[in-house]
Amino acid sequence: MLPESTRDVGIPINPVERVIGQDEAIEIAKIAAKQMRNLLLVGPPGIGKSMLAQAMAYMLPKPTQEIAVKDVLENPERPMVEIRNRSEVEESKNLLGKVVNPADVPVFVAERLGFRCPRCNILSTPDLPVCSNCGADKYKPEATPFDDIFYGGRRLDDKIYAMRIKGKKEVRVLYERLGNEIIFYDEKSLIKKEENETPKKIIAPIGRNNFVQATGASETELLGDVRHDPYGGHPEVGEKAYKRVIPGAIHLAHEGVLFIDEISNLGKLQRHILTALQEKKFPIVGRNPTSSGAAIRVDEVPCDFILVGALNFEDIKFLLPPLRSRILGNGYEVLMNTVMEKNKENTKKIIQFIAQEIRKDGRIPHADKSAIKEIINEAERRAKKFDGKEGFTLRLRGLAGIIKLAGDLAISNEKKLINSDDVKLALKKAKTIEQQASKRYGSIWRTSISDYEAGHHQPADYTI
Repeated sequence: MLPESTRDVGIPINPVERVIGQDEAIEIAKIAAKQMRNLLLVGPPGIGKSMLAQAMAYMLPKPTQEIAVKDVLENPERPMVEIRNRSEVEESKNLLGKVVNPADVPVFVAERLGFRCPRCNILSTPDLPVCSNCGADKYKPEATPFDDIFYGGRRLDDKIYAMRIKGKKEVRVLYERLGNEIIFYDEKSLIKKEENETPKKIIAPIGRNNFVQATGASETELLGDVRHDPYGGHPEVGEKAYKRVIPGAIHLAHEGVLFIDEISNLGKLQRHILTALQEKKFPIVGRNPTSSGAAIRVDEVPCDFILVGALNFEDIKFLLPPLRSRILGNGYEVLMNTVMEKNKENTKKIIQFIAQEIRKDGRIPHADKSAIKEIINEAERRAKKFDGKEGFTLRLRGLAGIIKLAGDLAISNEKKLINSDDVKLALKKAKTIEQQASKRYGSIWRTSISDYEAGHHQPADYTI
């Protein structure tokens, strides 16, 4: 029984349950996510390959490592990689200094930071260079002896480093002036503070998305790069090397999923993906030999990811054999479905798909019962037209286009719901260029439109 409108249809929160008609692929994806295996999804465009890859990422735990590039003073052209786990990142955030009252810190600290007058011992704000009580210069204090707890102190700008006796152990502490406050760091928080202050650039933050989609449009996008500096990284006018390091998609996908659609089109870049899969580490280097970044190299950058590649059946021959072997040696190849059986359960899935597309678009109204029925009929018709099978098509991208076009037509006619008339009109208007040319000029092409819509890269054979 059809719902009155898609407004009444619930959408699953779990992305896995939003993938329509690919039950076998979903089961394999669940295993691959749990066991950290690679996946090669084969099938025509628009059947849910990228959606399945996103669902796979949803199954994975959140990243546990932060990747940063640190400056190396002795050899700035070779920045180092720093990897911190989640507990270390959280600890560095939590171990902050404690705000203390100027009256509660040692006398010599309060004096040297400008809070206490060395002559009259009165407290005042450090922005006053002279004591408001006696007029003494607060920043030229008289020598104040250390007490029995502190036996040494050193002022550095607005900071006082001191040695403190704690039991039988000597520990280093820090008092830092921040505005009108004094921040106290004990030994543990001081170490963390100094580690955090080491010059570095975080290239893969702990809170990153564990799904990364790469196109392979350039080596920089996929493998990372080092930006050019016209001053060659000069310490005074240039930008330091570690700041110019750019991570690639393989590094951002560390502990997550790297999805590459049309993976066979990567060409020679497939070799680098193979290396990254094998080593689980890949250096970031300057890709342009004429750039100052060409002298920079960051080794041992982690890239332990699950590769999910997608391609059409006819493009398998363009996939690098060693890369395919690596995927199959630690993963699965999945032939995606293009048609699902016509039954009550799958009818509900098509209705769910219609509701998903409407809500995802956000600019078109919901569909009423008549529109839902018309779209279901179109899904059945396309299964027979494109695949010669009974059932519902899973080439859903084309069907999504019909839904959106019907929604636009409903909006233009100021309707509150999409109805069957809108869907029928959308089917008439949704013509390819070849179909439009054939109707307007009397086609000079003998084009199989169904073959084109079915997902082939080239139009069918034609005759001049």
